[in-house]
Amino acid sequence: MTVIALTGTPGTGKTSVSEGLRAAGYRVIDLSAHINEHDLRGRLDSPRDTYEVDTDALSESLRGIGEVGGAVIMEGHLSHYLECDAIIVLRCHPDVLRSRLESRGYAESKVAENVQAEALDVILCESDETGRPVYEIDCTGGTSHAVAAVEDIIRGEVDRYLPGSVNWGEEMDRWF
Repeated sequence: MTVIALTGTPGTGKTSVSEGLRAAGYRVIDLSAHINEHDLRGRLDSPRDTYEVDTDALSESLRGIGEVGGAVIMEGHLSHYLECDAIIVLRCHPDVLRSRLESRGYAESKVAENVQAEALDVILCESDETGRPVYEIDCTGGTSHAVAAVEDIIRGEVDRYLPGSVNWGEEMDRWF
């Protein structure tokens, strides 16, 4: 049994990739829905327009998900904080990410926070700190190829997806 965390900055394509994985027959757990269904949402962090989540309680609510045969994919931007066998970080060029988040109607402060997090590799770094295998997939041009990429990773074909294959360093040069 393999439990995979599918994570990334909001807007990188997690939901779209998850839909494709479901259609391909994989068991996918939507962590946002799971959090709501199990009443795990904490207090509202108004300045950041987001809810806090107790990741220990979330982990406890997911105990045993890996006991069924086949790969299980946990989808959500908190998934890399949970117990898993591998982490896949979806990435998106900061300019494209900005456009995606603005089209969702996000407040400018929330757009800026997420674009900066993506440019600075925040989720990739957090994932790497877990000590688990970490892979990254660039979803800037869309997510149609990402389902096949996740399947490659599940099969152990990982060389193309090792950390460092996606780099937004030129964005930092523009900002500073």
